Amino acid sequence: MAKQKISGLDGLKNLVYSTDPSTMQKIESGEEPEAAPVAPSQQNLRVWIEKNHRGGKIATIVRGFEGSENELKVLGKKLKNHCGTGGSEKDGEIILQGHQADKVVKFLSELGFKVKRAGG
Repeated sequence: MAKQKISGLDGLKNLVYSTDPSTMQKIESGEEPEAAPVAPSQQNLRVWIEKNHRGGKIATIVRGFEGSENELKVLGKKLKNHCGTGGSEKDGEIILQGHQADKVVKFLSELGFKVKRAGG
C-alpha cells in the first residue's frame, strides 16, 4: 500500500500535542514519524505455554516485544526456523506450535533479550 500525501487537517487527527516544528512538515510531506528501535537488552520478554482455545493443542507464546510489526515478523521467522516448527506473529505476540519454551528462552537470551518463563 503506497503512502498517500496528507493535506489539511486530516493529518492531525491522531496528533494530540507536539512542540516539534518539523512535525507539521512531516505531516504535509506524508512521512510517518519513526520510533527509535528498542535494543534487545532493554526488552523484557515473557514466554508462555498455553493450551486454551487451541483445540487441545499446546502453543508457546512470546509476549512483550517492543518494536515494529516488521521486526516482530523477522524475530518470529528466526524462532520458527530455530525450533523447526510453524507459528504466527500477530497482536504483538509470536505464537509457536508445540512445547518449545526451553528452546525459545535459550535462543532469545543468546540474541541478547531479557527473557523469563511465565505461565504454564
